[in-house]
Amino acid sequence: MFNFKFSGLRLAATATIAGAIAATSVAASDVRIGAMREGSAWYVFAATLEQIIEPILGENSVEVIARGGGVANPMVVQGGKAEIALSNVASAVWAAEGADVYEGMSAPDIRALVGGLNSVYVGVMARKAFLDEMGTNDLSEIMASGKPVRVLMKPVGSSAVPVAQMIFEGLGTSAEQIKENGGDVIQVGTGQIPDQMRNGNADIYIDTMIKGHPTITEVALTTDVVFLDVPQAAMDLLEKNGLTPGSYGPEWYKGQTAKTAGANLGTVLIANANLDEETAYKITKAIIGQGEVFGELPLAGEEKRRNFAMAMEKTTTCVLSVTQMKNLMREHSPLNMFFMKIMGNRMLEMERRLESLVFKDSRTRVVEYLKLLCETKGQRVGYEWVVRKFL
Repeated sequence: MFNFKFSGLRLAATATIAGAIAATSVAASDVRIGAMREGSAWYVFAATLEQIIEPILGENSVEVIARGGGVANPMVVQGGKAEIALSNVASAVWAAEGADVYEGMSAPDIRALVGGLNSVYVGVMARKAFLDEMGTNDLSEIMASGKPVRVLMKPVGSSAVPVAQMIFEGLGTSAEQIKENGGDVIQVGTGQIPDQMRNGNADIYIDTMIKGHPTITEVALTTDVVFLDVPQAAMDLLEKNGLTPGSYGPEWYKGQTAKTAGANLGTVLIANANLDEETAYKITKAIIGQGEVFGELPLAGEEKRRNFAMAMEKTTTCVLSVTQMKNLMREHSPLNMFFMKIMGNRMLEMERRLESLVFKDSRTRVVEYLKLLCETKGQRVGYEWVVRKFL
């Protein structure tokens, strides 16, 4: 599927992935989460995920591996150095299929655990002073000009690197051609990127665009930059390789006043095929949310509805008649037990509230309610408990 020339970058990709696998031999934990280094959006995601699932799996049972990236993480999971990891949809497919970017390696034992986590667009930004000098904001014209261009990106291991190579190819150039024209392809860690742009050491920066991305936010705040559309010729090649054309913004970052065309890599939580089903279920349930059952009272004979629900976010619903639901309950005893448990818990809850109302003062009832809310629906964040969307 891949057609572009990696030369030295291809060998570096193999070395980086192997290094990521070797470097993740850490102290044993029940679940290790493959992410990226500190300062990246994925590190923030993984740290948040750790806070969500650790109360369920047990204290000190989860560890975030602060290395890897969109390309490296599938191989980290394949190598058994992380039980789960964040990955881009496209790079996970490339790894499973043993695509050219992996130089003969493949990850047949990775599995998708939770998909649709968020959209991750690969986008392009440039220093405004450089664009003024070039006299154009069109990336196609800039690459075709033959003038020196210094392109900045993360090290090999990030999904942004092969995607940048695809953009180059779609625009009729390559990393080698850029260097021959007197330019350069600069690859540094996330911590060095803002300085590179701020000090004028790079002209164009290609990276994954997520709203609130720490590194890109810092670049936009400290350097006068312009966000450039990915040209259609490059977008066509990206789409052939599994990315989805789209746009991000506006106002995701300082100076981004309009939507910007980019290619969506998608984000998926992958797992090793050897991860036991119970742990996989607990992780999935923790991410998706335990949810509430609503509209079940017709099963008990309710004819007129007394309650209503309002969705606070985009929601998918499945409508079943009472007859269909009863048939499912007859055919699946766990479902029957689930509703019996729901009904029993609600009866106990009602008894608890009546007891509280009769025997306790208002302050005690409020304190106990908040405590119960934290215990049943809260997430521990540092020394505090956070309860989201509880109304």
